[in-house]
Amino acid sequence: MTGAKKECIVDRATLAKKLVAACRLEGEFLLRSGAVSNRYFDKYSFESDADLLEAVALHLAPLVPSDTEILAGLEMGGIPITVALGLVNRLPTAFVRKVAKQYGTARLAEGADIAGRRLLVVEDIVTTGGQIVLSTKDLRDRGAIVEQAICVVNRAGEAPALADAGVTLISLFSADELDHV
Repeated sequence: MTGAKKECIVDRATLAKKLVAACRLEGEFLLRSGAVSNRYFDKYSFESDADLLEAVALHLAPLVPSDTEILAGLEMGGIPITVALGLVNRLPTAFVRKVAKQYGTARLAEGADIAGRRLLVVEDIVTTGGQIVLSTKDLRDRGAIVEQAICVVNRAGEAPALADAGVTLISLFSADELDHV
């Protein structure tokens, strides 16, 4: 039995409120960066909700640079966003591992062929940009052209690590913006 499709959230302010209601947790949380935060944005709460994920993709879609050839979703949270965004923008996708698998094809990026292609790296939450920097280097080492990344929530602000790596970050929301919803 399939679920009934709900009305798509088209207003950005409403989307922000729904994301906060579904995803913001209070407590003490250790972040990937090693920092401790009293708030945590549980991205899997929206990534596993078809209506919220669709709304996020619809709002991200106009932010995708026009010269993007492939959407490259980072393991693991960037992958559902990449799939949804690919459906909206009709772009091919690649799924980027943190480490190339050691068996089968031994690929770092599964899906679309990335060599010589302009990729937009897709991530869910960016705190320091560290994983984007690492993955961008790995993708470039395999011949991809990577100059930009896109995320749903930017906790990093200007993200000096990304600037140093030559990557511009495009975000749907800043953490500060969602903190004031």
